[in-house]
Amino acid sequence: MKKLVLAYSGGLDTSYCAKYLSKDQGFEVHAVSVNTGGFSDEEIATINSKALELGATTYTSINAVKTFYEKVVKYLIFGNVLKNNTYPLSVSAERIVQAIEIVNYAKKIGAKYIAHGSTGAGNDQVRFDMIFQIIAPEIEIITPIRDNKLSREYEIEYLQKNGVDYPWNKAKYSINKGLWGTSVGGEETLTSNLPLPDSAYPSQLQEKNPSEVTLTFEKGELVAIDGKKDHPVANIEKLEAMASKYAIGRDIHVGDTIIGIKGRVGFEAAAALIIIKAHHLLEKHTLSKWQQYQKEQQGNFYGMLLHEGNYLDEVMRNIEAFLTDTQKNVSGDVFVSLYPFQFRLNGISSEHDLMNASFGSYGEMHKGWTADEAKGFIKIISNAGKIYNHVNHNND
Repeated sequence: MKKLVLAYSGGLDTSYCAKYLSKDQGFEVHAVSVNTGGFSDEEIATINSKALELGATTYTSINAVKTFYEKVVKYLIFGNVLKNNTYPLSVSAERIVQAIEIVNYAKKIGAKYIAHGSTGAGNDQVRFDMIFQIIAPEIEIITPIRDNKLSREYEIEYLQKNGVDYPWNKAKYSINKGLWGTSVGGEETLTSNLPLPDSAYPSQLQEKNPSEVTLTFEKGELVAIDGKKDHPVANIEKLEAMASKYAIGRDIHVGDTIIGIKGRVGFEAAAALIIIKAHHLLEKHTLSKWQQYQKEQQGNFYGMLLHEGNYLDEVMRNIEAFLTDTQKNVSGDVFVSLYPFQFRLNGISSEHDLMNASFGSYGEMHKGWTADEAKGFIKIISNAGKIYNHVNHNND
């Protein structure tokens, strides 16, 4: 039989693919799901049993949470990446790691085919296909939903005819959870004017009393919460559990898809937004102004290329090296207050805080220069403007 690896989530599209490819197309289907923070052990066990019931020869769950952090999330923090100044790339970043893990698994077991359940109207088809083609151009990509333009109704009818009668009632809101946040889609996000209701978000307001939390960074990585050290992944999970009780991190992102159309998606990413903003504040105290400027350019570029599926371009490794180098002195504590639906950054403490310099205090006193030296400096930096105005008589 023809050995095929199916990127399998347990949803309708990939369930259809599992049955159709094994029963009608004669493939030996090996279903694989990649956990980047969205699956519990119970959910994985359910996905496993369903995959085998649908005709898969094997099912494999790959735990890639730490890989996701080390390969992607770490650099999103270093770069303070927020797509369109809003979205922390919660889901699009996951797809890259999932695609790499799946194609590597296919090569490991000698599969000649890879399948996924993407349609022809979204970003994921681009991200998956690009990764697969770059890493393993010899493997053929099979996409039944996209190629046959299948409707949801057709897939359900096919499965029912083949003895699969799971409850496929479409949820009012689609939820996609991962380490770096949760996306929320619904009929409101198909419009330009409607907000998502509070009930659409997976985390509801549970805590109304404000609280304080101290985030400790070492070379740009979150290494402790309230003085308790742990792996950054565990700290992200702890902060998410703490801050989501305040319903922090809700927003709607509006952006351009890879295939050229505008789209809206809701998201909930309490830990991601707090960490990025806290990290950015610490950088304002510890980096030079030109470091901050260049980091903003490179961080935005990194996020854009990642979103569009270009993770394997070598320029991404160049940017990662640059971002890593900028974090040498980004160490210290950031003090944060949590409130219902919002958080506040109160300040930082760091041995690398450039405000601690003894040369002077902004707007108050100077110790490293005289008044005459200050006036001479101002006169010199005014020269370019003086020359331009003298030549062009531009006094407007």
